[in-house]
Amino acid sequence: MCSFAPKSATMLLFLSLLGIFLSVILLHFNARTYPSSIYLGAFFLLISVYGFIQYSVFYSKSVGLVSIVFVNIGFLSYLTGPALYLYVRSILTDQSRLKTRDTWHLLPALIFLIAAFPHIFSPWSHKVFIATKLVENPDYIVQYKATVLQQLLPNEVIFLSRPVLILAYTCWAAGIFLKYIKQRGKSQVLSQQHYMTRWLSYLLGFLFVLIVSHMMVLLESISNKDLKYFFTFDLLQVLSGLGLSGLLTLPLFFPGILYGLPRFPSTIVSWTPVGTASDSLPGEVKKNMLNLEPDYLFTIGQKADSCMKELQPYLQPDCNLAYLSKLIKIPVHHLAYYYREEKKQSFNDFRNEWRINHAKNLMKVGKANELTLEAIGLLSGFSSRTTFFTAFKKAEGTSPGAFATQFTG
Repeated sequence: MCSFAPKSATMLLFLSLLGIFLSVILLHFNARTYPSSIYLGAFFLLISVYGFIQYSVFYSKSVGLVSIVFVNIGFLSYLTGPALYLYVRSILTDQSRLKTRDTWHLLPALIFLIAAFPHIFSPWSHKVFIATKLVENPDYIVQYKATVLQQLLPNEVIFLSRPVLILAYTCWAAGIFLKYIKQRGKSQVLSQQHYMTRWLSYLLGFLFVLIVSHMMVLLESISNKDLKYFFTFDLLQVLSGLGLSGLLTLPLFFPGILYGLPRFPSTIVSWTPVGTASDSLPGEVKKNMLNLEPDYLFTIGQKADSCMKELQPYLQPDCNLAYLSKLIKIPVHHLAYYYREEKKQSFNDFRNEWRINHAKNLMKVGKANELTLEAIGLLSGFSSRTTFFTAFKKAEGTSPGAFATQFTG
């Protein structure tokens, strides 16, 4: 992606490998828990692979490496823009699931892949011959008609199609981001979301600088019909290098992104007890409703505790994170992060604390004289006698029977 002079080839290789490494971290540690990280990891992987292809073809002087990457994996670059757009959309809406209509984003990559079949399925000896020509003279890339599209369209169109597509998606993503800020700039969701606004602003900004400078180098080379401009246009090389360096090192300055916690929940609807109007709530509570970032996590705890106290969802055997999420209008992965990182306990332990306290209260008022301990456990939300006894002893250090004897006649 970046237009480096030969002396900067090592930096291009380093940055490409760094981007691949970061993408692997994102995908490995966050993909299952935070689906939006799949798009971000894919974006860094694709942008890095594009840079690695450029390094291999123009700077590596390795016939074997050029034979492997040239044209064969070029279709992947057409997925870079869609990956960025889907990531930004998933962050702003907190909805990462692909829709049926999203499949059209794959169309450019599919078209290029099919058009490249003649080269992809050509004999290895042919690929080595082409790679040797490119290593000896990079200008040969303009002469060689690698795909069916290059036989139908000018090379200029094919070369520019990749960065133009990425630029279009960058502008599209920036557009929905700015629209979101305009619509919710004064709302409770965005007013405290400085972390994510900075992250997306830098991400889109560095990518814009990278793509525009890269396109200008390509245009300069094409207009002069000399690929040497691709290597020697110093000012644009600097801008392109800054864009790529900033883009691929950006996650190191926003480590929270590596944890995968979106800070743009689709809606932050503050739960209030039934029959309580929001206007009647104390000013202190209203203020807490508006605080996000670290305070947003604090608000999650407040809302969860309030819901448990007023609605007693823990009495339902199927009470889990998804169940609580629907009640308090907090995304499931936000709740999971809160209990794991803030409470330092599992949700099951948190829920069982409420269930055990309920069971203890029943025993204190003498219900153990009327009901079996198993019945008390079932009334408290436990699905069986075994789970009740195990959880009770884990929390209290004694059995339910021993505790109940203090209050039986």
